[in-house]
Amino acid sequence: MSWTEEKVNKLRELWGKGNTASQIAEIIGGITRNAVIGKAHRLNLSAKIKTRTVPSNESYNNISEKNNKIKRGRRSKFKSLIIEKDFEPENPKQLEELDENSCKWPIGHPNEKSFYFCGRTSLKDFSYCKLHLLYAYQPKGKKEEAIEKDEIPEFIGKKIKSA
Repeated sequence: MSWTEEKVNKLRELWGKGNTASQIAEIIGGITRNAVIGKAHRLNLSAKIKTRTVPSNESYNNISEKNNKIKRGRRSKFKSLIIEKDFEPENPKQLEELDENSCKWPIGHPNEKSFYFCGRTSLKDFSYCKLHLLYAYQPKGKKEEAIEKDEIPEFIGKKIKSA
């Protein structure tokens, strides 16, 4: 198959209009899609590769702002537990002394003589008191919130001192 001047002109025209290589091959006739692509490449016609549309920075920022609002909502619900200042004092208990209403948060290492369990009154349907519930059950997306990771422990530290 040889490319005549007429076929080359038709290729340029159809290529410029945005036709696909398969459509051009069918219109010109007697040539394959690959022949059209090869000739277009040799003629340095603009690439017809269609890429996925990437959202602009503006739309990306809007999406990230929406996600942050959702995370703030979860976080504020979670922090509502530590806004209360009525933490009862620890009631150190050994394993044998624990009952279903005792906080079972371990303090220290089991190999140490000073090891004990918190012993405060646990919340209904949980094994821990309000304070230790904050440590045990992290809000969704906590790993993604690296900046605010240190925020809660500082706040809890203040609550512990005031308890």
